[in-house]
Amino acid sequence: MHMTTNIRQVGGVTIVDISGRIVLGEESAALRDLVCDLLSKGHKKILFNLGDVNYIDSSGLGHLVSAFTSARKQEGELKLLNLTNKVHHVLQITRLYTVFDIMDDEAVAVKSFGNSAAATG
Repeated sequence: MHMTTNIRQVGGVTIVDISGRIVLGEESAALRDLVCDLLSKGHKKILFNLGDVNYIDSSGLGHLVSAFTSARKQEGELKLLNLTNKVHHVLQITRLYTVFDIMDDEAVAVKSFGNSAAATG
């Protein structure tokens, strides 16, 4: 299954619902480009909902880290939501779970961005 994305706003947070596989190729590179585009449009609070991601490879992990780094460099935040067991396991093995803020509840995740998230939505 190819990767697909759906973008929605909740409060002042941009939620990117991702489904399918984040693997080497155009799809994973598109994630990085998507984040750069969102940041350039002023969306500084980004939440990747990975609840429907069934596989991620090393290239996909690299693009997640790249997206996270891009957000930080532009004074933004990128957090992860609803990790599947497979994705969680890969993040544990690679110790990347220490890099990302990982949330299990969307409402809690949106609130975690701070009071300005609720005020701007």
